Order: sequence, then C-alpha cells, then structure tokens
Amino acid sequence: MLFVCVKNGGKSQMAAGLMRQATGETVDVYSAGTNPGGEINALSAASLLELGVDISSERPKPIDHDLLERVDLVITLGREAKVAPVPGVQLENWDTDEPSDRGIDGIERMRHVRDDIAGRVASLIVRMTSGQIKG
Repeated sequence: MLFVCVKNGGKSQMAAGLMRQATGETVDVYSAGTNPGGEINALSAASLLELGVDISSERPKPIDHDLLERVDLVITLGREAKVAPVPGVQLENWDTDEPSDRGIDGIERMRHVRDDIAGRVASLIVRMTSGQIKG
C-alpha cells in the first residue's frame, strides 16, 4: 500500500510508520508526496516516537509511478494530495483532522494528527483482516 500526502514529510510518513509498526513485514508499506519537501517534519517524528515509532531516518520522496502500478491500495491524506486513478488500484482519501483550524499548534497539533491517523490505520487493518479491502 502507498500513503500519499503533499510533502511526504508528515502525514503520509506517520501513516506508513504506524502501519509498519502494526503489521510488521506482512504488508508492503510505502509513502510518497505529490510535491515532496526536503525533510521529515520534526514534530511529526517526535509525536510518533512517543509511541515507539521512529521515522527520523525517512526522507521525503516523490511518487514512483512504477510502484503506483504495483500496489493494491493508495491512500491520500488531507485535502490537497491528489493521485490520478490507476487501473486495478484502489484509491481512498483520509480527510485528516487539522487541529490548527482550532488554534492547536506545535506538538499538541501533531499528537491530534497522529491519533487521528492511528485510528484510521487501526480501522484499515480491521477492514483488511476481514477481507473488506485488499492491502
């Protein structure tokens, strides 16, 4: 599966890290950005480290179009990341929580985002194990 956000420095990296932690090597998990930034968001990495997930060695990367054709599922995170449909690949969007809209910033913002994504990852795993979705 491929998680995609715009910069691949925060949300998609968080989702990939959480999915890897939950599934180990049973699911091939990738992340990418539609317009990758230069580095991982430090607050995203710090909030995940609180859960024992270390994404500090990850680097933002663009969408690999060969990979895009090989995955079964692409999940975009947020309102701005867009991926064109690919035959045989399921697309899903997670319109994630944006705490800054409510005046929540810094590490607290990232904890809210992390917890939202963690809940969605857990739900996705339930759907995968019940056969509702291919992973």
